[in-house]
Amino acid sequence: MDIPALSMALTQAQTMSGVSIAVLSKSLDNMETGGNAMVDMMKSSMELSVNPAIGSNIDLYL
Repeated sequence: MDIPALSMALTQAQTMSGVSIAVLSKSLDNMETGGNAMVDMMKSSMELSVNPAIGSNIDLYL
């Protein structure tokens, strides 16, 4: 393989690696935002409940 072709292949591999890292970073940010929103929603639903003890436990008999 000649030097220019090797250089182009290396540059392309580095570019693809950079793009995949950026996409992964954005995906992780979106997951973190969604997780925080879910935690906030769960906290607010417990605060709005008249009796927060009701429905928080499940009795299972076998």
